[in-house]
Amino acid sequence: MIDLSLLGVEYGTLVMFVMLLVLLMTGMPLAFVTLLVALVFALGWFGPMAVPLITSRVYSFVSSFVFVSVPMFVLMAALLDRSGIARDLFDAMKLVGGRVRGAVAIQTIFVAVVLAAMSGIIGGEIILLGLLALPQMLRQGYDRNLAIGVVCAGGSLGTMVPPSIVLIIYGLTASVSIGDLFTSAFIPGLMLASFYVAYVLIRCYLNPNLAPEPEIKPIPFKEKLKLLKGIILPIMVVIFVLGSIYGGIASVTEASAVGVAGVLLSVIIRGEFTFAMFKGAAVQTLSTCGMIVWIGIGASALVGVFNLMGGINFVSALITGISDNGIIIILFMMLILFVLGMFLDWVGIALLTMPIFVPIVISLGYDPVWFGVLFAMNMQVSFLSPPFGPAAFYLKSVAPPDISLGVIFRSLLPFICIQIVAVGLLIAFPGLTGR
Repeated sequence: MIDLSLLGVEYGTLVMFVMLLVLLMTGMPLAFVTLLVALVFALGWFGPMAVPLITSRVYSFVSSFVFVSVPMFVLMAALLDRSGIARDLFDAMKLVGGRVRGAVAIQTIFVAVVLAAMSGIIGGEIILLGLLALPQMLRQGYDRNLAIGVVCAGGSLGTMVPPSIVLIIYGLTASVSIGDLFTSAFIPGLMLASFYVAYVLIRCYLNPNLAPEPEIKPIPFKEKLKLLKGIILPIMVVIFVLGSIYGGIASVTEASAVGVAGVLLSVIIRGEFTFAMFKGAAVQTLSTCGMIVWIGIGASALVGVFNLMGGINFVSALITGISDNGIIIILFMMLILFVLGMFLDWVGIALLTMPIFVPIVISLGYDPVWFGVLFAMNMQVSFLSPPFGPAAFYLKSVAPPDISLGVIFRSLLPFICIQIVAVGLLIAFPGLTGR
């Protein structure tokens, strides 16, 4: 076996990075790439005695009690996918913005916020909105680019709006209170949604051709009551989940279980529950969580080995040596995350970078909770940014055949700019997070 320790930490870091890059370009999943590289460097740098150290680090990640909340929130999203709750919620939102130009687009953003607050999952939300909102907007004559952008950007709000899975993984990685992260992300999440609404209104009123004239016809009282029923159950679930967390009644893990019970009860009340439906939701949950766990195992192993090599201290010194100005260092970190977000899954980015970034942030005197919200906002950009923005691929799976990935990515550019502005505002005004 080659003694890799002869390389030194500088060249060892370079070789590790190149190996990761080459293996990822072969199409091998990130989880297996990180595990393989971790194993090669553990054996080559320290010998077989280092392997138990890796397994202990992996165990500490997967055995965290808070991690139980992840499959719970994923199960909530899977149940929502298979029920008519989202469809009725979308119809009910006619009561909110029916008299303004661009009403259906605004309706879509409101629905996205409520769905994000119910489960914190992104992929399923984009697919739901792609099936419900996109055909309706295209049929009514909305500009295709605007409609696509609203669906993808709105559907990605689950990154920011609590109970966000992104914030949960960050909290686990950075050893930060997830309850504090949820509280701090609430206003920035709503701020971003309001930016989307403002953008739609401004564009539609500056260029009336982008959206049809709103149909102003009175809705009968009976119809209003029927539509309101579609709002009540989702809002009750949101109140129970977030209310129990913010009120200090339940932990995040306990609240996630309350949320599953609430969605399950809603499905039963609506008469939509079947064993086949529940089985499908459970299988989808296992698939999604299996992916997250495997990425977590690989990233934890790699970071553990890199830390033993002295690599984290080396990279930290490199980053902090860029400037004496803390904001410059934070901006450089945001640039790194932005570039990584073009190619890697957010779970891998969080688990690979946060063990390096968070200690630097704390040493600079910044709040790790604020940085967590900043990270989540940055990951909003990664969901839309080419060439591998997941939001575009989720929408493509349900979009009409004439809508290509190129069209989708072009439609997302204005919304990426809005997200970058939101990141800038969070850096300039940390008080937006209440910290």
